[in-house]
Amino acid sequence: MTVNDLIHTNLFELVNAGDDLDREITCPFCCDLLSIAMGKAPAGCAWVTVMANMNTLAVASLTDAACVILAEDAKADEIMISKASMQGITVFCTDMTIFDAALSIHNKLQP
Repeated sequence: MTVNDLIHTNLFELVNAGDDLDREITCPFCCDLLSIAMGKAPAGCAWVTVMANMNTLAVASLTDAACVILAEDAKADEIMISKASMQGITVFCTDMTIFDAALSIHNKLQP
């Protein structure tokens, strides 16, 4: 599944469409501790977190995440949205729990 495919599932609200919508999503990844995510988030992951700030975008960029999903009704502020646009990072938001959001992605990735 690509990031564009995820957009068209309408599972999550699109906050910012990034530059690489044809990017393959490899797996969901759940983590709210940025230092752990920096070392363990796999490239191509759909990172599900409640951390709605610019540092999340920095980690997403460093780890080469395919997209960021802000769960549990976490909202990106204008600064985060502007930075996501400048960096070309796709960001979604949802009121789902982190687990349910990640499970939704996992289920979509299954053949």
